[in-house]
Amino acid sequence: MLRVYHLFIAVILLLLMPLGAQFILPYFFGTKVEPKNQVAPTAKTSPAITAGDAANQITGNIWPRVLGKNIVVPNSWQVVPCQGTAPLLCVSAKGEVLGTVEISVSQVSKNPNFQKHLADAGIPFGSKLDYKNSANHSKAIAALKAWAGDYYASLSKDRQKGNGNKIIFSTHPLEEISISQLPGIRYGFTGIKAEGGLQEQYLSYVAFDGNALYIISTAFDPGAVTGKFEKLENLVIFQPYLDAIAENLNL
Repeated sequence: MLRVYHLFIAVILLLLMPLGAQFILPYFFGTKVEPKNQVAPTAKTSPAITAGDAANQITGNIWPRVLGKNIVVPNSWQVVPCQGTAPLLCVSAKGEVLGTVEISVSQVSKNPNFQKHLADAGIPFGSKLDYKNSANHSKAIAALKAWAGDYYASLSKDRQKGNGNKIIFSTHPLEEISISQLPGIRYGFTGIKAEGGLQEQYLSYVAFDGNALYIISTAFDPGAVTGKFEKLENLVIFQPYLDAIAENLNL
């Protein structure tokens, strides 16, 4: 009982640490870099962070097009689009790849579930949205939160079916975040082993530009192939920088 109690405290601290560092680390310990291409191992996409029907998504690596300039990263780190067609952003230090971040684009015209969430929020699909209007911004956030709620429900069933009581599954609170001046949210989940220890931790972002959903994801998950960090501590360090990268994308 004591071990589980201490474990929950540790996980909470890990989740809160990036939030506190978000406004401090980039200014005192960060290094600005210009985006460029980098070689990364060829790998398959992790199904655990895929959202929506893959057939409705734009393929290819769009990071070179959407990645903003003057990226702030920890000292000696590099963040650049991976070479190849996989939609991956490579995070490395001293020539070693620490992790990758995936991006996918899902066309809402082929996503009836999100169209329904838009309608429920008061946004007829296909209407032009002026996000300077705070009402439109709030409606889009409501639709995104409903979409993420569907994702959480589906994921919870999937994890319960696959892991039973071996993993304690916990979703993260939905947090509003600006992504390239578009309304967006940050979401994710954590899986804790019943006997102690972290099984997985996922961090994702989604934004809506009026036509498509932009979904950005990374994780600590030994079972994933791409869109993950090999070490949890590197993911924790990188989260506030990823927040800033998401906010400054060119969408």
